[in-house]
Amino acid sequence: MPMLIGIDVGGTNLRLGVVEIDAAGLVKPRLLEEMRFQADFSSLCQLHQQAPELAWQQILSTIAKAIHTVATKYPEVSAVGIGFPGFIAPDTQQILQSPNFPGLCNVDLSADLSALIGLPVITENDALAAAYGEYVMHPERISNLIYIGLGTGVGGGLILNGQPFQGQHGVAMEVGHIIVQENGRRCGCGNSGCMEQYASASGVAISYFDATQQQRSAADIARLAESGNELATAAYTLAGKSLAQALAHILKVVDVSEVIIGGGMSGAWALLAPSFQQQLDQDLIPALRGAVNVRVSTMGDRAGIVGAAMLASRLTYADSVMRGDPHMQQRLA
Repeated sequence: MPMLIGIDVGGTNLRLGVVEIDAAGLVKPRLLEEMRFQADFSSLCQLHQQAPELAWQQILSTIAKAIHTVATKYPEVSAVGIGFPGFIAPDTQQILQSPNFPGLCNVDLSADLSALIGLPVITENDALAAAYGEYVMHPERISNLIYIGLGTGVGGGLILNGQPFQGQHGVAMEVGHIIVQENGRRCGCGNSGCMEQYASASGVAISYFDATQQQRSAADIARLAESGNELATAAYTLAGKSLAQALAHILKVVDVSEVIIGGGMSGAWALLAPSFQQQLDQDLIPALRGAVNVRVSTMGDRAGIVGAAMLASRLTYADSVMRGDPHMQQRLA
């Protein structure tokens, strides 16, 4: 069976997986192995803001080395799919901008990386890749869904009738940049008051710092909140409220009944849920109250890996059709 590499690029690490797919499309994809590599890209980009090309070359080199490590073990791999945090042009796959990676504008990860590793590469927004991963593992019951990933930032992905929706300019479902606080915190996208400045891991850390003048990670703050620390609890309360404010507006525009919450900070959902549900019930129009199923992903990091790999399968799909593969020609027919 064909094998693909799926990659989920985060601010501080790379998650890679080898995914085996059924060429006939009759069996769900299978994640054979998952690996994690340390790669603090966010700090790297901040360090080289005056020389973004240097940061870009180091990012390419780091990803290429990780792929080489995996591909050496699985020589059958035929393509690579990458979920990257940023605005991805749907026609060229160029990374137009990445708010969490300052200085990276109009770079072509697919072409540059493919030249290094000798395999076809497809790049997509990380949250959209995760949304697609959620869909392909549950196509029998979910054909329309919203995915929201809570991590260093907040990303969103939309699946409509089983297809990932990018938008005409590649910025569909950039939910983290919905403004929830007028004249609020400055965001990497250039605006102020964006939801991800409050509902992400970094947003929680900022909220706690504003209240205490203490630098702590979102994970540390979660532990404090669980032990009853009121200021830590307040940081997560604000995060849940801000997330619900944005989601209520999204649901008024994109009427789906399934919302999946993923990303590293979804592990603290119990701290977010009370203020989230209260605000969502308040802000939703009456017709949608009680009609939307919001749940935490059961796939964890695997959603982005599987989704990216399955997007890469489109590259092998097109190639197989051109070469006359009977399985692919049957699917096309």
